[in-house]
Amino acid sequence: MIAKKVSIRSIFDSRDGETIEIEIRDQFGQSSIASVPSGKSRGANEASVISFSTAKRILAGPFGREISRRNFKTITSFDKFLLSYDPTPRKVKIGGNLALGLSIAFTRGLAEKNKQKVWQLLKAEFFKKDKSSPKTPYIFSNLINGGEHANNNLAFQEYMVVLLPSANPEKAISNLINLYQDLGTVLTKRIKTKNLALGDEGGYSLNFKNSLEPISVLEMMIRKEKYRGKFLMALDSAATSFKTNHGYDFDGHELGRNQLKEKYLEIFKNHKLLFSIEDPFQEKDYAGFKNLLASSRNRMVVGDDLTTTNPRYIEKFAKARFINSCIIKPNQIGTVSESCAAIIVARKNNVKTIISHRSGETEDVFIIHLAKASNAFGLKIGAPIKERMIKFNELIRLYAKK
Repeated sequence: MIAKKVSIRSIFDSRDGETIEIEIRDQFGQSSIASVPSGKSRGANEASVISFSTAKRILAGPFGREISRRNFKTITSFDKFLLSYDPTPRKVKIGGNLALGLSIAFTRGLAEKNKQKVWQLLKAEFFKKDKSSPKTPYIFSNLINGGEHANNNLAFQEYMVVLLPSANPEKAISNLINLYQDLGTVLTKRIKTKNLALGDEGGYSLNFKNSLEPISVLEMMIRKEKYRGKFLMALDSAATSFKTNHGYDFDGHELGRNQLKEKYLEIFKNHKLLFSIEDPFQEKDYAGFKNLLASSRNRMVVGDDLTTTNPRYIEKFAKARFINSCIIKPNQIGTVSESCAAIIVARKNNVKTIISHRSGETEDVFIIHLAKASNAFGLKIGAPIKERMIKFNELIRLYAKK
């Protein structure tokens, strides 16, 4: 496939970064489009984010012209060209957001050329050794927002319900939508307002007594008869956001590493449906991760800011027994092939993968195809509302039994 013309536009601009859209037209005039958000809560080792104006200037220069002169036959060959132009670890030359937009748009164009679905192309190129049938993943849905994703008093960033794998994903997601709406009704009565604020990922944003109360509220909801047995719970602590020079500022109390670990173990003990905690410690607090995993039987300790979808970090921290699960966000690493490499490394090290959206998300559905192609354990989408419903609908389409 020859990318004869590459164009870019800015979809959304905020203080947290721009969301860009890339369009590639091949030699036959066929168009393929990808959109990439910047994200708000970022790990220190993530691929860099460049502005729309910088990306536009880069595409107008030698780099953009060189793309249109070459014939790329695989995703890997296209991505290798991107990496040869920018070999820096964090893609400071062309930006991870521009690189990923190009990589996904090319992947879509090549799938169209080959008369394949995107997930089929990904599976054939990167995951063909996996002969198992695709399974519906666990769906992580952020229903209450806190931390950097909301304007409230909650230390933890995401309070999630987790939809169990189902042979009927349409019915399962219908249950999730009903739960989200019922939760909204309960919370609206609680604060006596008709205007319940939403956080960055569509979850409800309001003040609670403390950062543990939303866990109890969600547990109460999913233990109701109509939801019983259909959901688990998960947390994204995003602990970097409440790390201080001396420990962790949790609900106005300064906690040391061991105190925070004991807090998590207490939460696990009191809430049996909670089975996963993401980024429970600041990304360089290695002892915190290691101690928690060693003490948490049959629970998931998930790396995100710690691992940043980087194969090297995933392998390093898996072997050190810091994590048993990790988040895969393609724009943390910057290309499709590197994202797939991260998944493969995780699998080799018995680390579960959760393919994840990003704050400031778009209607792009690439992550759904990546989850199916790689037979991921989990898929993290956000609340079932607004632009994220496009992803839920794509999930239904891809996983529904024919």
